[in-house]
This record gives sequence, C-alpha cells and structure tokens, in this order.
Amino acid sequence: MSTALVGPGTGPPPRWRLAVFDMDGTLVDSFPWFVRVLNDVADRYGFRRVAPEDVPSLRRAHAHEILRRLAVPAWRLPAIVRHLRTLKTAQLADIPLFPGVDAMLAGLAGRGVTLAVVSSDSDANVRRSLGAANLAHIAHLACGAGLFGKPHKLRAVLRRAGVAPAAAIAIGDELRDLDAARGVGMAFGAVAWGYTDVSALAARAPDLVFRRMDDIVPALTPV
Repeated sequence: MSTALVGPGTGPPPRWRLAVFDMDGTLVDSFPWFVRVLNDVADRYGFRRVAPEDVPSLRRAHAHEILRRLAVPAWRLPAIVRHLRTLKTAQLADIPLFPGVDAMLAGLAGRGVTLAVVSSDSDANVRRSLGAANLAHIAHLACGAGLFGKPHKLRAVLRRAGVAPAAAIAIGDELRDLDAARGVGMAFGAVAWGYTDVSALAARAPDLVFRRMDDIVPALTPV
C-alpha cells in the first residue's frame, strides 16, 4: 500500500484530515473556575444557586436542561454570557490548559492533521489561553458567541479548510458539542475530563471517547 508524506517522516494519511477542538473543558481546564464564580453570577442575575451536591447531576445534563433547572431567564442570557466572559478575561491567568495539550496539538499537526478551534469565548481569550507556540499549529479559529451557534462556526471552518464533513472530527466535552458535530455531518470525539460527565456523553454513542489526553494522537492518526 502506498504511503503519503505527512510531515518530517512518511506514513499513512491521518484518519481525519481536520480536527476541530472546543476550548473550555476540552483544551482549557475552566470548570473549577466556573464552579467558583457561578453562585455570585446567580445572585447578580437572579437564577438559582448551585449546591455542591447538585453538580454531579448537572454534569450529566444537556445545556438546555441546565438552564431550565437553574431557572435562568432567557432574556438575561446574553448579559450573563458577557459578564462571565468579562470575569474570565480578568482571571485568565488562573485558568490553565490541561496537561498534555501542547504535546497533543504538536503531535497531530506533525502527522498532517489540520487543526481548528471553535469556541464561544472571545478570540482574544482563546489566543491568550493557547499561547503563541500552540497557535502556530492552529490553522483556523472561529470564536465568539454568534447568533447561529456552534453548527454555523463548524460549517465556516469546514468551508475555509476545504474539507468535507466526513473527513473531519469535532472534539469536545459537552452534549451540545456532539449535537453540533452531528448536525453538520462530522464525527465526534468526546473527552472524559470536561464539563459533562463522560457517562452521559458515552450514552450518545460518540465516534470516539478519549479517557486521557494522550489517547487523541494515536486515535486520530495511524501507527
């Protein structure tokens, strides 16, 4: 069987040509910070506070269900998102990347996978979190809380990359990430270390489940 050039060496082409990563809960360890600030935000905007014993069940729920359980007023949601983003920007130095992200991104790029990041966070925050070395591996960024949501951003990245949905995989930590990927015809890889409990993600039969950061490179690229 013939092989294709994929970087400094030779080998088979990657399983997917394009890997699109979520940020929060996937590349960035922001869940502990989110839990710390959530009740202050709840008091400010008039929705239910979260007790520690509520967290496990909320981590198994879809984002829509979480908003319903916390009685978040829909009309206040844009202001809540803006406020959370402002808080996050001010505290970004205390919100690290997960261990192993640097090596994982470099490994995928070195094996010929085109990398992208899709996030509802601001472009500036995403760039600061990733840092220059990691950004050098990212071909496409689609950031910000857009009117049409993550499916629109995924389609835009596919179009800019010139990659068919069947040749791309989205990697994320929430049920809404899975829904967005399936909505545009992409494969989905669920990570076990993010906002949503991995059991809830696995129950939706994602294409891949990553238990460790080190699992991503070998799963996406042939040996």
